[in-house]
Amino acid sequence: MRPRPLLLPLLLLLACAAHTVGALPRLCDVLQVLREERDQCLQELSKEKPGDPGVEQPAPGCEGLWDNMSCWPSSALGQTVEVGCPQFLRMLTGRNGSVFRNCTEDGWSEAFPRPDLACGVNVNDSSNEKRHEYLLKLKVMYTVGYSSSLVMLLVALSVLCAFRRLHCTRNYIHMHLFVSFILRALSNFIKDAVLFSSDDVAHCDAHRVGCKLVMAFFQYCIMANYAWLLVEGLYLHTLLVISFFSEKKCLQGFVALGWGSPAVFVASWAISRHFLEDVGCWDINANASIWWVIRGPVILSILINFILFINILRILMRKLRTQETRGNEANHYKRLAKSTLLLIPLFGVHYIIFAFSPEDAMEVQLFFELALGSFQGLVVAILYCFLNGEVQLEVQKKWRQWHVRMGDAVDVKAADGIQKEEEGGRELAPEHQGETNECDLVPEEDHETQEPPGREDERDEEEDTAHSPLAP
Repeated sequence: MRPRPLLLPLLLLLACAAHTVGALPRLCDVLQVLREERDQCLQELSKEKPGDPGVEQPAPGCEGLWDNMSCWPSSALGQTVEVGCPQFLRMLTGRNGSVFRNCTEDGWSEAFPRPDLACGVNVNDSSNEKRHEYLLKLKVMYTVGYSSSLVMLLVALSVLCAFRRLHCTRNYIHMHLFVSFILRALSNFIKDAVLFSSDDVAHCDAHRVGCKLVMAFFQYCIMANYAWLLVEGLYLHTLLVISFFSEKKCLQGFVALGWGSPAVFVASWAISRHFLEDVGCWDINANASIWWVIRGPVILSILINFILFINILRILMRKLRTQETRGNEANHYKRLAKSTLLLIPLFGVHYIIFAFSPEDAMEVQLFFELALGSFQGLVVAILYCFLNGEVQLEVQKKWRQWHVRMGDAVDVKAADGIQKEEEGGRELAPEHQGETNECDLVPEEDHETQEPPGREDERDEEEDTAHSPLAP
């Protein structure tokens, strides 16, 4: 007896749904593994056919069988044959199990327990449909998150590049961080487009090299983003701990760390995958030792950043306590809370929650890493560009300059009109002669520089805050 005809399509459909957000191997890889197992099984079964010299023939009973999922060797009557879970099911669940068949006079019995149940996948479980809906919603969330982050990061990067007065080491590091977030968002979109472009096995064979290159680029962008989060932490910690240091040399070292170190680890991972685990599109990480070539440095950077975060908070608390004479205790804790909230997205402290998470917490981990993590670039762009005091002052200055230039253009046009009227012999009526507009008595530059009383002190305070190393 053969297995239920609908069991395999249902399992493949579950694989396709689960991989929607990269949670599990894609359907293309599952089909590829099934094809390889089928070819290997048919090759082994062909050796068992009678007539081959030198091959011991089995006793009369059940012939070898490929049931579209598992390979069953020839068996004598009355024997029970045990085989392991199909590899594609192990790819889906990560669990090992066994399936049995009895060799009877009528042939092979039905496989027991049912393969999907024995290997941890119940196609009749109603929770599968709910899980599918959850993964689809998760995909929508991280698509919206990465799209909004990409737009805001591009605008923020353009602003920091446009104003020369904002060109300093701190903002250079922010700009590199913005670029790493942009590459991370783009790599996610490219990866999804390649992995979900087609589930045909022939398509997988035709585009396998390109697919592997895309996965290598994706891993590089992820590692570069973590590396620049670490650079932000190292730079801020250096500012608070070391009084004098060469920022130019420091920036060169940070660039090498942020862009160079990920290239070394990703190249090592790609070489290891090519020679030791060249399976599918390299989106399956079955070999833990190879996967740790990338996972290890990422976890190490998260731990270092978390330690830096704790130490910076300790330094901030000590510095703020020495300034309590200038304000009350409530203001002290308010400033500390503000500094903490600003540092969390910059350091990626939230990643420490799932740095050592077990595999059974995958759905919750996906929610934090994909749904919420996709908005991290948006938050960083807002906090460290659009809410930055220096950026706001520069934008306001440019806006006032543009407003003054527009006002000058309007005055020139008005003067030309008056001159034409005078040439035509038109004169003002006697009762209107001598009248002027009060705004015309004020020079144009006074419109720009004149400020209400007390504004200069506020401006000085804003500039001090903007130039502080803890300013966003």
